[in-house]
Amino acid sequence: MAVGEKKVSRVGRKGVAKRKGPVGRKTAKRNGANRRAPSKKVDPVEAEIVRGAMETICYEMATHVSLTATTPILNQSNERNATILDGRGALAALSVGIPQFMLSSTLPVRFALEFFGPEGLHEGDVLVGNDPYHGGGHLPDYNIFAPVFADGELILIASIQCHHADTGGGMPGGYNVDALDIWAEGVRYPAVKIFDRGVEREDITYFMRVNNRTPTFVGDLRAQIGAAQLGVRRLQEVIARHGADVVRGASTYMIAHAARRFREEVARWPDGTYESDVYVDHDPKGNEDIHIHCAVTVEGDRLKIDFTGSDERDNLQAYSTFGNTRGYVVAQIATMMDPAIPKNEGFFNSIELIVPEGCCLNPPPNKSVAAGTHHPGTEVGEAIAIALAQVIPERCCPQIYKMGMPTVIFGKHPDTGAMFIDHSVDTFGAYCGAVHGQDGWGAMNVSFGNLIRATGEINESIFPVRQMGRDYAIDTGGPGKWRGCPGTLYEKQIMAPSQIYTFVVGRKYPMPGIAGGMNGSPNQLRLRTGSEHEHEIERAAFYVDHEAGEGYAYRYGGGGGWGDPLERDPQAVLDDVLDEYVSVGAAARDYGVVLNGSLENLDLAIDVAATEKNRDAIRAAR
Repeated sequence: MAVGEKKVSRVGRKGVAKRKGPVGRKTAKRNGANRRAPSKKVDPVEAEIVRGAMETICYEMATHVSLTATTPILNQSNERNATILDGRGALAALSVGIPQFMLSSTLPVRFALEFFGPEGLHEGDVLVGNDPYHGGGHLPDYNIFAPVFADGELILIASIQCHHADTGGGMPGGYNVDALDIWAEGVRYPAVKIFDRGVEREDITYFMRVNNRTPTFVGDLRAQIGAAQLGVRRLQEVIARHGADVVRGASTYMIAHAARRFREEVARWPDGTYESDVYVDHDPKGNEDIHIHCAVTVEGDRLKIDFTGSDERDNLQAYSTFGNTRGYVVAQIATMMDPAIPKNEGFFNSIELIVPEGCCLNPPPNKSVAAGTHHPGTEVGEAIAIALAQVIPERCCPQIYKMGMPTVIFGKHPDTGAMFIDHSVDTFGAYCGAVHGQDGWGAMNVSFGNLIRATGEINESIFPVRQMGRDYAIDTGGPGKWRGCPGTLYEKQIMAPSQIYTFVVGRKYPMPGIAGGMNGSPNQLRLRTGSEHEHEIERAAFYVDHEAGEGYAYRYGGGGGWGDPLERDPQAVLDDVLDEYVSVGAAARDYGVVLNGSLENLDLAIDVAATEKNRDAIRAAR
């Protein structure tokens, strides 16, 4: 995969990405992108055993954070990703929490390898990085990583990345989406040693503590440090059991295996260039129709994804960093391939990626990027899915969401007097598109990976809020041969004077349908519900005061449908009506299914003749 940036992730404005700085062409070889085959023949069975051990260690590291972190967004949500890299910075194994983190957690490690150099890292070191312009996604995503040595040689690196509740910037919660620049978003840590040769640097810990509003931040930081140190110990056990040469050889073998399997998959796709254009409603400042253009070229077993032509307006407030963009590219492509292919450097580097410097998917230096991990970041997956739906529609489903950004609530907790920050990471159903053979289902889509949203009972015990409603909303899932997941009508009451900060998209451009499926329903957010000041948010809500007892109501949009809704089994439509996912009127309007009887009496029945006639009429009117 073409990678480049000043320092980490810049790509040239024209043509194939130009590699510069710490991941330049010479460095890319050192970092594992073009590694030579091991001199000793690798036993494939042992290589798989080592790979399995590494992936298990990743899972254990991620679980360690969930069990020891002190803030809900870390200990409940699973918004983290553990990875293991080899000594050159090539990704060897991972345990997916948030797929987007797969790449935004590896590029900062490569920067650190370059910055400190061969003699600058030592056994017992633990480092922290969160800088979007040194490979990261956005400032709330803190990456903690630690080198693993054997006989004085750097063999592996254990890394754990998590989303934190605050960044110390101009807005509590780490989402200062109207920030002037990256510095207004919070404190940047490109690559800082928080442990040096096994000794904590208390000056750094204290520095980080006083630059973060979250009272439990240091507990979260220590949870990550403990996870990285646990990863080091477990990897040392693997090296002791198999030997450093075998572990190195196994990593190289599995990377080559993933690249080969990737090429085999692409070779089955029809050759050609397939294009798409997708849009974000607006950025937080109100600039409308943020444009993403995508051209996917399949040539034999080679895959090129080119975002040339994407929005380059210089006044935007919506930027996805290169690391974030690259992560969403891989997350989308991974869902369209055999899931057995290892997700490692061989998979990622098999994609030739072109992202012009200065566009909304690879911003100019020091632009604000707080909102970009959401939008236009997720639209990267949408653009790829819509482009490839022209040739492999049965594998296409946009792995995205149309939220805007979390609805952040902050104020003083009436019981403690301390600031609370509720990111509203509560359970809801929305945005899941249908796929070939399967209706959209569940709470969220694969873009969010293993994200777990908290139950209302847990968050009510932590924050001064009350969950008043959280139900599937009727007629919100996109109609199709397979139906999109319904959206959710979500209502929350706030029990203490607070402020809400958010911005909303997915009103003009909701979740798209695929292969003739219809779009999901748009979002709708109303603030200060339960009072005379209730109003709908058209674009952004910055620092909206709420009195105790007021709340908000968010109608989250549904997922897009897959395939022609007139081809849906009428019995499936009747089942949806009985389950109150689809109304009787929508059954006739969208699916052409005419029902006799009433829902109230539960005696609905399909009128077969009227259904056939109605479907013929709808087809004729198209």
